[in-house]
Amino acid sequence: MFKRVLIANRCEIACRVARTCRALGVEYVVVYTDADAKSPHIEGAVAAVNIGAGPALQSYLDGERIIAAALESGCDAIHPGYGFLSENSTFAAAVDAAGLIFVGPRPETISILGDKARAKAL
Repeated sequence: MFKRVLIANRCEIACRVARTCRALGVEYVVVYTDADAKSPHIEGAVAAVNIGAGPALQSYLDGERIIAAALESGCDAIHPGYGFLSENSTFAAAVDAAGLIFVGPRPETISILGDKARAKAL
């Protein structure tokens, strides 16, 4: 188990992950953009890291920025929520390479299941 997780998503998804973290006694850090600065997912977090003005491609989808935020805030894991980076095998591999835990499937699994023909063959 990990001690501190960065929630790499926003709004309701991030709130649900945060609620689970609290129930498990896990500290959590959130990321947000300028537009999300007053979003409810920020409340209760150990830290909140501003990842820029947006749009999503330059903020919530910027894997390097998300990993840097996790490392800088002392996290040992990243929870991608759903959407955004949760289906990105390259991001999951980069999280592993950074010495962090990706809360989700292994990069290889994401890659296989993202390819419908390969997934059906399984």
